[in-house]
Amino acid sequence: MIRVEDVRKSYGAFTALDGLTLNAAEGTVLGLLGPNGSGKTTTVKLLTTLLTPDSGDAWVAGHSVRKDPESVRRNLGLSGQYAAVDEKLTAFENLHMVGRLYGMNRRNATARAHELLADFRLTEVAGKRAGAFSGGMRRRLDLAGAVVARPKVVVLDEPTTGLDPRGRLDTWDVVAGLVSGGTTVLLTTQYLEEADRLADHIAVINHGSVIAEGTPTALKNRAGSGRVDVTVRDAADLQGATSVLTEATGGLAIPEVDHAALRVSVAAPGGHSVLVRVLAELDARSLAVTEASLRRPTLDDVFLQLTGGNTQPENHISKEGVPA
Repeated sequence: MIRVEDVRKSYGAFTALDGLTLNAAEGTVLGLLGPNGSGKTTTVKLLTTLLTPDSGDAWVAGHSVRKDPESVRRNLGLSGQYAAVDEKLTAFENLHMVGRLYGMNRRNATARAHELLADFRLTEVAGKRAGAFSGGMRRRLDLAGAVVARPKVVVLDEPTTGLDPRGRLDTWDVVAGLVSGGTTVLLTTQYLEEADRLADHIAVINHGSVIAEGTPTALKNRAGSGRVDVTVRDAADLQGATSVLTEATGGLAIPEVDHAALRVSVAAPGGHSVLVRVLAELDARSLAVTEASLRRPTLDDVFLQLTGGNTQPENHISKEGVPA
């Protein structure tokens, strides 16, 4: 339902997409991860026909973004980083307006608006102005607007940015409902927990191309079978703890140090035996530890391993004024 083949897009001397290739099957969620400036926004703009690739092509529901952008738009819904709702209109009026813009007659637009208000748990506030809604309610209304025309593909660009935990959980439920109904979803997100929970397949991009992809489980397995985390009491002990973790793994893995949290983490294929050695050596060196644990790798570990911790925006702006 989503196919991107060897797409390239440049802004002057800056290359935003460098041979990007992606695929998403019907009724699945493709998670698109990457540091700021990696090309996620440009990818969304290309798939939604707001930009044209310099080379390569992309297809949505079988329609080329280069050759048949109108058909792409007919089969695609978009929910951007910020909820696009009219604050002066009620929830019902927002959805009814979208239906009319898609060419529905008044009767069908009314029926579809009520259907979506029920599906997205907004019936009780159908007659209230959207300007008074919470962030979570605005996001649900925005998502409902994105599927008024029953698109085969929905692009969700960081859909839970700025939401509280309750709003995020509500949004996750909505996405799960869309997929269960056969909709294909492209999800860009900064929350790796979100991708882990929702995505069937994940593509990690950096500098405009895919650097790793697979199921969440497969990607986490790349980070090792387990990780040892050690939190020390004093910053002065961080170097010593780092040395202990390096030696315990035979120097095969480089520990990651979080100076703010006073925590050191390292891949530990040996699992429990590595943790035992680490605890014994920390005690022998009289290093004060507040917490030590063995855990499975997370997508955060994968992300940092693949991108080298590069999570800062790149200083490049597209000619449209949008970060690439």
